[in-house]
Amino acid sequence: MQKPDKLWQKKTGTAPEVEAFTVGNDRELDMLLAPFDVLGSIAHAKMLGKVGLLKENEAITLCQELKNIYKEIDSRSFSIEDGVEDVHSQVETILTARLGDIGKKIHTGRSRNDQVLLDLKLFTRSEIAGIVENTSTLFNQLIDLSEKHKEYLLPGYTHFQAAMPSSFGLWFGAYAESLVDDLTVLNAAYKVTNRNPLGSAAGYGSSFPLDREYVSELLGFDSTNYNSVYAQMTRGKTERLVSSAMASIAATLGRMSADICLYMSQNFGFVSFPDHLTTGSSIMPHKKNPDVFELIRAKCNKLQALPNELAMICANLPSGYHRDMQLIKQSFLPAFGELNSCLKMMYFMLQSIEVNKNILDDPKYRFIFSVEAVNALVNEDIPFRDAYKRVGEQIADGTFEKPESDLLKTHTHLGSIGNLGNEKISQLMKEVVEGFGFEKLEKSLSSLIKG
Repeated sequence: MQKPDKLWQKKTGTAPEVEAFTVGNDRELDMLLAPFDVLGSIAHAKMLGKVGLLKENEAITLCQELKNIYKEIDSRSFSIEDGVEDVHSQVETILTARLGDIGKKIHTGRSRNDQVLLDLKLFTRSEIAGIVENTSTLFNQLIDLSEKHKEYLLPGYTHFQAAMPSSFGLWFGAYAESLVDDLTVLNAAYKVTNRNPLGSAAGYGSSFPLDREYVSELLGFDSTNYNSVYAQMTRGKTERLVSSAMASIAATLGRMSADICLYMSQNFGFVSFPDHLTTGSSIMPHKKNPDVFELIRAKCNKLQALPNELAMICANLPSGYHRDMQLIKQSFLPAFGELNSCLKMMYFMLQSIEVNKNILDDPKYRFIFSVEAVNALVNEDIPFRDAYKRVGEQIADGTFEKPESDLLKTHTHLGSIGNLGNEKISQLMKEVVEGFGFEKLEKSLSSLIKG
């Protein structure tokens, strides 16, 4: 196949140094976008045929060849060849080589600006679906662990000081509910993502009678980015909002990892893992290091920095397209794989977590029952402040005794040791996941490829 001109090529060439600097690693990253570029092109070709910018047979021929290319991508026989600038150029080059003048018509009514915008949104939608699936899997595991270990107590801390009794049921359940809120944030970002920018061209529309809402329907979008200028302004904004939602999930994973690193240490001894899931020391034979959780914590901290990085790239940019946006892809596209690996690894490790069932038998934790003693006095009609003072004096003079009470029976309000509320938390998660509406998306894309 002859080396193609750039899509924007005129008579003059470009210095090799400039080309290398401006293209960067776009060709490698664009392989992630390849199937979505083809999906968008199929919808675009159908629309061109619908409005009469392509003859019916031309639209059919283009769509069939694009489906062939899609199959080649799926079978990993597609590549972006040396000298080809990006995935958009590669697809158009293949179409032109195979279909001649018909292939050259695919770019009618669009720009690389709205084409890459569409690719990014289609890619992001697909990756969000994967994040939701893996987060839901971890959520279900945490709920199961919460129920399984709800009878086993551990100290709760404030200011790193042993404070009040908690339980493994509360601890696992807390991170499960945190994931509900994280997916709620991701759902909001998904709604921003799930709007079609194609047809905005370079950011100022087209003189062709494009049917943009038809394309939105074909691709399963909820709606269209109606204003052409704003459609271009979503580049960078969409990525920043999605990365912020991903950072929320990462914060939950990072915090739980920090807990586990503490709880595994000899000073705590709350949880443990089999030897084959920990690492050792080169000089200390006794060590069982929580390297997996330290790396999850570090990776998640890195993910939490991503929204700020993207915000700084976009800071002070006026409206319209700017090449600065190219740099966003380098950090944004790989972030989904990073977060998914952390979600999967957390799930893998928690399958083997072992909890200490007798933590509070240690005498050093006896004072965390002071609130139980205060509350027992209040139940005897002693004013709270007087009860608080009396128990405080007992602690000070060494006469305090741990009250004998079954916390699972005395802590009965919703969200407490004896009433975890896991059913309600699970219902919240079910509603959030259903709110994404992935079924509509899958149906639309399947129809586009098979129809």
